[in-house]
Amino acid sequence: MGKRTVKHLAVMFAVIMISLMGTYVGLAIYYHNAFTYGTWINGVYCTGKSIREVNEELVKDFTYEGLTIYDRDGNVYVIPAEDISYRFDFAKALEVYQKQQNAWMWIDSILHGHMAELTPVVSYDPEKFEACFAALPFCQEKTPDEQRKVEIVKTSQGYELINERTQVLNLEEARAAILAAVEESKPEVSLLDAGCYHDLELTEQMQETLALWGQLDAFLQCGIVYQMGEEQIPIDASVISDWIALDETGGFRLDEYGQFQIREDAIKEFIEQLAAEYDTVGGSRQFRATSGELVTVEGGVYGNQIDQKTEVAYLTEAFQARRQEIHKPAYLQEAWKQGKEDIGSTYIEVDMGEQKMYYYVNGVLKIDTPIVTGNISRRMGTPSGVNYVYLKQKNRVLRGRDYASPVDFWMPVKGNIGIHDAAWRNQFGGEIYQTNGSHGCINTPREAMEQLYDMAEVGTPVVMFY
Repeated sequence: MGKRTVKHLAVMFAVIMISLMGTYVGLAIYYHNAFTYGTWINGVYCTGKSIREVNEELVKDFTYEGLTIYDRDGNVYVIPAEDISYRFDFAKALEVYQKQQNAWMWIDSILHGHMAELTPVVSYDPEKFEACFAALPFCQEKTPDEQRKVEIVKTSQGYELINERTQVLNLEEARAAILAAVEESKPEVSLLDAGCYHDLELTEQMQETLALWGQLDAFLQCGIVYQMGEEQIPIDASVISDWIALDETGGFRLDEYGQFQIREDAIKEFIEQLAAEYDTVGGSRQFRATSGELVTVEGGVYGNQIDQKTEVAYLTEAFQARRQEIHKPAYLQEAWKQGKEDIGSTYIEVDMGEQKMYYYVNGVLKIDTPIVTGNISRRMGTPSGVNYVYLKQKNRVLRGRDYASPVDFWMPVKGNIGIHDAAWRNQFGGEIYQTNGSHGCINTPREAMEQLYDMAEVGTPVVMFY
């Protein structure tokens, strides 16, 4: 290779190096007042852009509507940004970040890039912030620590412990947590998570009250549940609280071992109240007739009647033993269904006003027939009420003072009043009962009576009304 060629190559190499150095220096100067290559801030591409340009984009994309505050109980409060003249700007944060970049090392950005998340510099009106904080409900309702008490009170739900000395909000700490959240542009803050709640010291009397509550709470626990048809009646704190014996001052009366006592006759009173609510024999019922009318039916012999003596003995022993069980009460008389709605969906309906009888099985009408009931002109009208079939007989002679009537099917429902066929009649329904009715029984066509006799069981409710 000749000297000329070598010289030519050397010149070319020098020119290239000078060009590269010039380009490098030029870009370094260019990036001196702009963000270097590969810079991303808060998701915005910033390469070659000035602080002012990037700040405008960040401000445009940033929103802050205010702070949502959650207290210990989950209550929510809001301080709107506009109420405290909230302002924000990224210029200072961008300036600090740009100074950390070395424009002469821009080539390093090609290999690694720069990604950053910056928070704005926040400003607000301190007086407006203090006014908003002071208006928060927990600031308005603040009870002085020395007035916070520990006591046992009775409510409609039973005895409860009121302890105002646990998890008490420290207002200074709450203010600091809320202010910090605003300055950091956080959308929400939990005062519980921020550690703003603390327990206060207890006096000796308060400690004694807590110990008494622990004993009382255990006494109020009971797992007995009365099954009243489809409804359940738990023997819970609201019930037991009314059983507890009190002294003349209203304080708890404890025995020689320091145990709670129940009032004399308290359990008896509870069973009496239970019976008053759920005994249905002879009571008043609302009944939806086949005609669609809602009728009131009073009296009769059908229904439930709790065996109160047996239940007082059971509940006294079961409560003392702290049993955990669902209990069906003992009954002196038991209907097909228990509870307040004891008729169910299988029953005989005797509409004496319409002189019609219906028989339903599981809510489905099986028999629809005219009838003749008691002669009202002779004061023998069939009585209203909810009764039941208590016997079934065939080939019976019905006897009275002035009659002896043989029937094929006999289903008494209340005393000597029953449902039976009446071969001596060739017409049923209409107004026959008003002047030529029965002695009180429900006269039924033989074909319908035979069907009813075969289908209806002893115990079937019979709803009778005018």
